[in-house]
Amino acid sequence: MKKKYFLFLFLAAVCTKLLAQYDGTDRNKFGQLEHLLPTPNSYRAASGAPGSGYWQQQADYKIKVILEDDKQRLYGEETVTYTNNSPDELAYLWLQLDQNIWDKDSDTYKVASSGLSDKANLNDLQKMVQGRTFDGGYKLDFVQDLNGKALSYTVNKTMMRIDLPQAMKRGEKFSFRLKWWYNINDRAKIGGRSGYEYFKEEDNYLYTIAQFFPRMCDYNDVYGWQNKQFLGSGEFTLPFGNYEVAITVPDDHLVAATGMISNPKEVLTADQQRLLEKAKESLIEPVIIATEKEAREREKAKSKKTKTWQFKADNVRDFAFATSRKFIWDAMGVKQSDGRVVLAMSMYPKEGNPLWGQYSTKAVAHTLKWYSHYTFDYPYPCAWSINADNIGMEYPMICFNFGRCEKDGTYSERMKYGMIGVIIHEVGHNYFPMIVNSDERQWTWMDEGLNTFVQYLSEVQWDRKFPASRGPANKIVDYMKADKMKLEPIMSNSESLTQFGNNAYAKPATALNILRETVMGRELFDFAFKTYANRWKFKHPSPADFFRTIEDASAVDLDWFWRGWFFTTDNCDMAIENVRWLRLNSRNPDKENMAKKQERNAEPKNISTLRNEKIDKTQADIDPKINDFYNTFDPLDVTDGDKDAYNKFAASLSKEEKEMLDGGYNFYEVTVKRIGGLVMPVIIELEFLDGTKELHRVPAEIWRFDQKEIKKTFATTKEVKSIVLDPFLETADVDVTNNYFPPKQSPSRFELFKNRESGGSDENDMQKGKKKNPSPTPRGK
Repeated sequence: MKKKYFLFLFLAAVCTKLLAQYDGTDRNKFGQLEHLLPTPNSYRAASGAPGSGYWQQQADYKIKVILEDDKQRLYGEETVTYTNNSPDELAYLWLQLDQNIWDKDSDTYKVASSGLSDKANLNDLQKMVQGRTFDGGYKLDFVQDLNGKALSYTVNKTMMRIDLPQAMKRGEKFSFRLKWWYNINDRAKIGGRSGYEYFKEEDNYLYTIAQFFPRMCDYNDVYGWQNKQFLGSGEFTLPFGNYEVAITVPDDHLVAATGMISNPKEVLTADQQRLLEKAKESLIEPVIIATEKEAREREKAKSKKTKTWQFKADNVRDFAFATSRKFIWDAMGVKQSDGRVVLAMSMYPKEGNPLWGQYSTKAVAHTLKWYSHYTFDYPYPCAWSINADNIGMEYPMICFNFGRCEKDGTYSERMKYGMIGVIIHEVGHNYFPMIVNSDERQWTWMDEGLNTFVQYLSEVQWDRKFPASRGPANKIVDYMKADKMKLEPIMSNSESLTQFGNNAYAKPATALNILRETVMGRELFDFAFKTYANRWKFKHPSPADFFRTIEDASAVDLDWFWRGWFFTTDNCDMAIENVRWLRLNSRNPDKENMAKKQERNAEPKNISTLRNEKIDKTQADIDPKINDFYNTFDPLDVTDGDKDAYNKFAASLSKEEKEMLDGGYNFYEVTVKRIGGLVMPVIIELEFLDGTKELHRVPAEIWRFDQKEIKKTFATTKEVKSIVLDPFLETADVDVTNNYFPPKQSPSRFELFKNRESGGSDENDMQKGKKKNPSPTPRGK
């Protein structure tokens, strides 16, 4: 048997140990989620796909509404045909009465915190007063069957139950009629997702009307009836259906709505019809269908006559519209991969120009292009962007977005990118949740979080300067390290979120981006995400369907990730606890002793030693006779005995062992401590003395057996200058000051304060630029 020799290591240097504290928990971070997720069944498969017995309900509407422009009132009558596709008998139906949040006795007012400070905002006070005096909510004239017989119903705040004459069995349909009216809310005074905006100078109105009709609640296999009360934050869960809607408005209004105009010859001029057809062929630049000049003329005329616009929309979950005599209208075509051309369109008042004319419709087209790239072709015939002050809200095929210019036509950079960003976001909602129809009332993150993630992917495709605020891991750090008493897990009900935007939008978007960039890689993630979108388009997914599909389509076990990011408020905080630098002892006395001499010479000297070197003459200098062998002896000089021993050792080595021994390897043992609750991949970058770098990505599973600290050793023929943990800020590490070896000096709070830019004037940069370089006055003026 061949004799085994051990290669001895000696410690070349031990680096400073960094202080860190483990959070004390010993939970199994890699435990599976089976006990937290619903058991798969015939409706929802274990793979995350719809099961063989999957079903969903359908609600079809025929609606007629009249907008009373003088009183800001909406009158409506609707016929609803409800189809029970469930295996259950239904004794009653639930409808949402969203406008009832403006009822004087609304719980929305009651549960809203309304503390006052000594410096209360006048606008906030006005909203409180207006909200309590505004006569909002539905006024129901009747609820009856198609024969005119009254149906028994009960209104419970924002919900209405209709008791059926007899229970509906599977496959049966039931039709009923409702008549109602309500006063439209002034968004500037009392808020709201829909309502009107008043322009005092010209005494005109711009209406963005949504949640305007009693709508069927969704009934599904997960929750039964989704009839949680609407308080204002949790949005809507609705079944798909087909809509026919007639909207009567002043005849000088332009109307945009869910679906396509079904009576264009009655409501559009011959020129508008021609330009609309032309827009379908214009794939680069929008075609202006109604000009600003025309809009200004309509603003002055204020016709008292009316006109009825008819719209048809198939397989949508909701309906909304916008109407005003102030509207400018432009449109362009967007080609889909299946050859269809859909219309990207915008309507906006003159107050939005030139910003909206330059960017809105192009932003709509851009959104359709990139969302389709990451999910599926846009299935509807059009997508609208409507300008409304201080709002961003989405409905099928139509959304309302903020963005206004100064009176001189200039705008700030923040306004420009804010407007483009909100258009991308709200148009993107066509995909999540208008098509991938998740339960917004229960899980805001399933639409807002997923949509914000794809919004980020689309924003970076707009221009290289786009200031995307949500998506990159480092942007979520401040939220993640906040007081846990003020945080909730992502998996929390929509109405129970303290920081709505961070929890439902930013954190899930960041989590998905980390999955894409760091945990799974772009190729695996993009395929899995696209699989989810296509599996669940025009269906109703639950969180478990999303989690399971991403794993099913990628072969990556992500239970540890879902558990940490979605079910807890833990954060990521890792630190370089210790670094040891080791080298192989070759046992070659020539080589090893020379290395020891170099290390000895490089060691720092005591102050006394340095000063003693300056002694003019020692006694040995004065009297050389007192010097002997030991005055010139260096124990690191090679001796014949050491050489002989090395030659015997070298002769016993195999070729591979000798190559390893002579390779000049340095071994760097890096200890990483987990301080935060999340387990995350460990990304370590080594920088060498020659300036080159080497990146090592260690999967999160390294924490399986020791969740307090891990050690990772790197072999290299180069000498390391520095080591960085998470060099590209991709794990949302809440404290990066302990991610460096040697420790990196960070600026103090005083230095940061000194370097902060001071406030400037109220002018935007475009106004300042025009002052510097005023446009030359045209000749002849």
